[in-house]
Amino acid sequence: MQFSIEGEPLPVVICTLDAGETMITEKGAMSWMTSNMKMETSSNGGVGKMLGRAFSGESMFQNRYTAEGGSGMIAFASSFPGSIRSFEIAPGNEIIAQKSAFLASTASVELSVHFQKKLGAGLVGGEGFIMQRLSGNGVVFLEFDGYIKEYELQPGQQMIVDTGYLAAMTASCSMDVQTVPGLKNMLFGGEGIFNTVITGPGHIWLQTMPVFQLASSIRGYIVNK
Repeated sequence: MQFSIEGEPLPVVICTLDAGETMITEKGAMSWMTSNMKMETSSNGGVGKMLGRAFSGESMFQNRYTAEGGSGMIAFASSFPGSIRSFEIAPGNEIIAQKSAFLASTASVELSVHFQKKLGAGLVGGEGFIMQRLSGNGVVFLEFDGYIKEYELQPGQQMIVDTGYLAAMTASCSMDVQTVPGLKNMLFGGEGIFNTVITGPGHIWLQTMPVFQLASSIRGYIVNK
């Protein structure tokens, strides 16, 4: 499979498949394709994996597209202004991503739910309790919101991130939440009560325009009008 990612900030990934190659996508992700791409809707792993995908923010069923009778082309466009990134997934090289980040992948990549070990990270931090885990072998395409900034964290090195700005991290990273110090800061600082703390070693991808932040800003503008 060969691919190109074009058109940021409204990107699309265009994939060329050899005969017999298959890609897995979420419902509604396909934008255009050649006529020899055969589609099949599948639970892709049974009830357990269906429920896991639902918890992680994706649909319970997935679509499989296979090139028949020769090479085929299929394209997947992002649902929000931002970035599409490709990741090579392999044992020991797994990715933990925000809910609803999955766009498409080769057939040998597995999408499952990732529960943060520390319950508080999900109950009060707004993210981290339920995320997506990408494992197996192959290429996966994830869509992120806005511009993406990357950092490589050394062992023990930490990054404090406002809720929603963590797009993805390698599975070697860990995540927890911490309260904003000082009652005055909590009440009047405008940054909320909790921050997400990511600890290395590993790589992180931070996004500049989380969908819920944009929705909150628009909602406030509409209400004020």
